[in-house]
Amino acid sequence: MADPHASAPALRPPAVRWPRYARWAPAVLLVGGLLWDALSPQDYWGDPMLTAASVTAGALLSLRHTVAVGLALVLGVFALTVKDGTAGTGVGHLELANTLFAALMGVGVNRVIARHGRHLDVVRMVAEAAQLAVLPAPPERIGTLAVAARYQAAQSEARIGGDAYAVQRTPYGVRLLIADVRGKGLGAVSAVSVLLGAFREAAEQEPELTGLAERLERAVLRAGEQLPEESRLEGFITALLGEVPPDSGELRLLNCGHPAPYLCRDGAVRALATGEPGLPLGMGGLGTARPEPVGVPFPVDSTVLLITDGVTEARDRDGRFYDPAAQLAGRGPFGGPEELIDVLVREVERWTGGPRDDDMAVLAVTRRAADG
Repeated sequence: MADPHASAPALRPPAVRWPRYARWAPAVLLVGGLLWDALSPQDYWGDPMLTAASVTAGALLSLRHTVAVGLALVLGVFALTVKDGTAGTGVGHLELANTLFAALMGVGVNRVIARHGRHLDVVRMVAEAAQLAVLPAPPERIGTLAVAARYQAAQSEARIGGDAYAVQRTPYGVRLLIADVRGKGLGAVSAVSVLLGAFREAAEQEPELTGLAERLERAVLRAGEQLPEESRLEGFITALLGEVPPDSGELRLLNCGHPAPYLCRDGAVRALATGEPGLPLGMGGLGTARPEPVGVPFPVDSTVLLITDGVTEARDRDGRFYDPAAQLAGRGPFGGPEELIDVLVREVERWTGGPRDDDMAVLAVTRRAADG
């Protein structure tokens, strides 16, 4: 069973930051507007740029910097009224009042965005707590197996989704699961909860992976009976089940419509043959028999990498899919499963060059020597 004291898996959404040049936009607009006012034959022609400087500062900068921009805006316009000889006139007073209003508008925008940001932080914390409750950390070590996992959302706001993984010690060996629920949001999280609950129970009881898959299938179908017909017909879960039998150098795999895993050893990375993929979970009603598990060698100091399609369907600017076997080749040997995942995540982020379209989950398991 998973260690309840194990550290939580890192939910690491890619950070969303404004480009550095965007932070200079208020200053550029401020200087540009003041210069335009000073040099234009028409009085205060650059006023729209000055208003934009204040509002942009409120949206992009801290409160302190927003106030500084507003103060510079008021002082700059006051200097222009002195230069034009309107400082003591009604026109000058009106211009200063308009400028002060623009500065206050920037501060107001800043406060609204800050309040929204605090609310979003609370929502993120709740979503992360829900995700961690549904998807707890696997143990870092089970016997001779070192384990690491990572869930990474496609967007910084989306810390909750339908990718899942699990590792469990059973009487039949250490069993692995990685899965991807069709859809996103709370419906997908509910399906993940059902799937993982069924896996934790059935993995202890079913002697064969095919029996385990059938138990998961029935659990998914039972949960689907409570959904609207359209959602029930379109809902399914791709999954890959794995098993490392006791005192065995073999890994047994059963594919339920999921991307193939990879074996990493001595800098080489290759996709593992899992036979003909079976139907995803939730589609057993089509009547196709589930395939038999496939056994592959799992040597000491090698790592098996299980992924969701958020990895293999990540695209670069030319629309090419990411290929772990090609992109990770020659990067090893890796110090452990956590190091392999770190490299993979960096590679995927570099490959896409920006936000991805899908979440990704990664599970890596390294086999160590018995005295390692």
